[in-house]
Amino acid sequence: MPFSVKSAKSGQTYFLHSKETESRGGKRKLFFFSKVADDALESMPEGYIVTEAPTGLPLLKKAPAK
Repeated sequence: MPFSVKSAKSGQTYFLHSKETESRGGKRKLFFFSKVADDALESMPEGYIVTEAPTGLPLLKKAPAK
């Protein structure tokens, strides 16, 4: 089952996705949320937390160092 988050503001369900992109520093892995479940990740990556923007969109951020 894909990893999903339900927005507290809108009630919409979002699914976590990732893709690799080229940047000046080399390849990077980007994480993003989408309303579509196709090709969604099965779990959240280690060391990240989910927060919600004021608009109700979920955001994936690195967890603070302990």
